[in-house]
This record gives sequence, structure tokens and C-alpha cells, in this order.
Amino acid sequence: MIVRRISMLSCMMVLVSCGGIGTDDLEKFVADAGKDMQGKVEPLPQVKPYEPFNYEAFDLPDPFKPRKLSPAGGGGGLQPDLNRPKEPLEAYSLETLKMVGVVSKKGLTHAVVAAPDKGVYHVHVGNYMGQNFGRITKITETEISLKEIVQDSAGDWTERTSAMTLQE
Repeated sequence: MIVRRISMLSCMMVLVSCGGIGTDDLEKFVADAGKDMQGKVEPLPQVKPYEPFNYEAFDLPDPFKPRKLSPAGGGGGLQPDLNRPKEPLEAYSLETLKMVGVVSKKGLTHAVVAAPDKGVYHVHVGNYMGQNFGRITKITETEISLKEIVQDSAGDWTERTSAMTLQE
């Protein structure tokens, strides 16, 4: 117990002797170092008040649901004939069909088209091909030109031209 008291007394002496000696210059340095410093904090931006938004597009078509083709269509102008019988090459997209040749019979030019089902079809101007109501408008030795009727995002029908080139 005496040893414990002596050790505590010596620790206190050491702590008391460390305090206050030689710290005047340190305190002066700290005081002088902060004199010329000024903070450069930019002011916070103004907070704009919340303005509620009224969603009024409930009557527009849902962009995430596929639309069905309807005879009514969007506008009253250009529309495909949905009641005519489909031709065999309308079952395939134009990208899967290949023009493989041209044949002339009795002054009429026919294009030879290979389908993905390994079938070979003879088509002429006026026939339909592809899934976008594409009607053949011109056949040359190297190309088939088509006019397709497609529906745009507003539901209106528009006409576009496409071409299929000869594949070897």
C-alpha cells in the first residue's frame, strides 16, 4: 500500500512539473496565426419554394403498352388496307428476305426473292412484301423499291420508301 501511494505521488509530481513551463511562445504563435485569416465561405443558394405539377396526360396513350393496328387509325388520311388478303411474303420482315435474281417474262420483270423458310418467290410491281404493308413500286436488275405504310408515335400513318438490293 505504501508503494502504491509513493507511485501515485510521483506521478502527480511529474504531471504538475510539466504544466506551464515553456508554453508561452506556443500560445503566442497560436494567437498570432489566426489573426490574419478570414473564412471564405460562399453563401448558401436560395431555396426555391416547391411548385406542385399537375399531370394532365391521362388521355394520352400509354407509351409502355403496345398499340394494336386499327382501321380507324390516327388521322383520316393515309391508311393501309387491313381487309385485303395477305400475300405470302408479308409474313416476314424485309431484313429476313433476300433478292436473289431477276427474271423477265413477256416484257414483265419479276424479282426472285428467297424467304427464311427456304421458299423462292417471284414478285412483280404491285405485290406486297414485309410486315409494314410494303408495296413494290419498281424492280431493276439490282434492286426492289418499296413504299411502306408505318404508324408513327402519334398513331398517324406515314409513307416511307425502302429498298432491297440483289444478294449474291
